[in-house]
Amino acid sequence: MTIKFVKGYAAVVVDVTVIDDPAAATVALDPVRSRLLSELREPASAAGLANRVGLPRQKVNYHLRTMESHGLIEVAGEKQWGGLTERLLVATASAYVVSPSALGPAAIDTERATDRLAASYVIALAARAVREVGDLIRRAREAGKRLASLSVDTVIRFRSAKERAAFTDELTEAINRLVAKYHDESAEGGRSHRLVLMAHPLPRSPSPDTKD
Repeated sequence: MTIKFVKGYAAVVVDVTVIDDPAAATVALDPVRSRLLSELREPASAAGLANRVGLPRQKVNYHLRTMESHGLIEVAGEKQWGGLTERLLVATASAYVVSPSALGPAAIDTERATDRLAASYVIALAARAVREVGDLIRRAREAGKRLASLSVDTVIRFRSAKERAAFTDELTEAINRLVAKYHDESAEGGRSHRLVLMAHPLPRSPSPDTKD
């Protein structure tokens, strides 16, 4: 969480906000508004934004009012300009992610993804993490608390499919051993945590010789 000060006003800007409201998601995904959100990582006025993005000020003001009504931006302060008072606006987060829950019944769900070896199940797991952790972060902020979480991200290059399979077996055995050691269903005051492990090939970088 970051606090940005502008002429005596303070705006609280969080690192990431997960958007689960369909209307807010629609607003944020609009190309013009998405550009304005990126420009508003630092406080700016409608006139300043209009100059940057090459749009009429009235049109920029319309987009800003819409984004403000959905909590995507907020007032960070004011400045005097030629006898007029201009509002300075800032994005409420440094980055935004749209939660699958914004799609309602059409969202991907681990309960409907039956093949746990399919790539689609990896996507379902990632979508569930965005949905669940996004909700937990929101609740933690409202309670003024920090959400405890753990993540491990690394890259491993296998020499062969055989060694990849052997690694999978050893890793599964190690996880099962650790879960058996630390899991206590009856622990008073304990809290269950979700542990998810995913692996997928890294995307290939486009070759210089690749043609569209």
